[in-house]
Amino acid sequence: MRLIERGSGSPRVAVVGGIHGDEPAGEIIVERLIADLSVDSGTVQLLIANEPALAAGTRYTETDLNRAFPGDPDSDDYEAVLATRVMQVLEGADAVLAIHTSRSVPPPFAIFSELTEPVRRTVTALPSEYVMDASGLRSTTMDSMLPNTVSIEAGKQGSEGAVEFGLECVHAFLRAHGVLHDREPTFTPKQLIKASEEVPKGGGEPRLYYRNFEEIPEGAVFAEDDEYTHRVESEGIVPILASEHGYEDIFGLYGEFDGILEPPEDAANDATEDASPNGEEGAGTGRNVDRTDAKADGS
Repeated sequence: MRLIERGSGSPRVAVVGGIHGDEPAGEIIVERLIADLSVDSGTVQLLIANEPALAAGTRYTETDLNRAFPGDPDSDDYEAVLATRVMQVLEGADAVLAIHTSRSVPPPFAIFSELTEPVRRTVTALPSEYVMDASGLRSTTMDSMLPNTVSIEAGKQGSEGAVEFGLECVHAFLRAHGVLHDREPTFTPKQLIKASEEVPKGGGEPRLYYRNFEEIPEGAVFAEDDEYTHRVESEGIVPILASEHGYEDIFGLYGEFDGILEPPEDAANDATEDASPNGEEGAGTGRNVDRTDAKADGS
């Protein structure tokens, strides 16, 4: 785990990449931020999470890190210990953005598990149309265990497009929380989708018949293989993270459109105040902290 801090004071926000080692966009984005980011106020924590998995180009070394939160410091599994360290260094952050990519087809979208006001501010500032409420799914992901965390699925795994869109998301996130003043943040309503369940995958050749966020007609088959035929029995169901080969055990998720998520009522006023060049509290000092956690890295 590698942690770099830029700036000082409040607010304290974090950008996390490299949770999965086969998703290099997050690491690339954080490395670019380490090289180029100038913080106008507050503190930005830049975290590259799972360095051994990134080096190996595999999703994880022993356990999926994004299924290991809040972690176990006494575990023999590397990622279980690492999850504990990630929770410790990010505890108390005002807002966190975790960068992911997938083998699924775009469009990109944001994910949250608890709709706090910082989460609302983050997701309505991001340049994505869709937001997924994952509160009904697993409780072992980072966004489900670390308050004020949003994950962004930035695009196709391994693509330059995902890197560029992810960087755009990070800059929007930093503006929204008042640490980057290059221009005022933009907040827009988002289409909210409530995730309901995982769609299991069996053996044989998987086949998908509907794209992400495309409503599946009642009675239609969404996906099938030699073991499963998934026929939708109700109206309003849409696939999320749908992919024939993206996951070993699931085709993706089912979700339902759940209305429009509006920006915070004070977003416009706060954006103007936060972007004021005269604000002195938490002004950037150029302080850099580069830390590698010995226990989590096994070094």
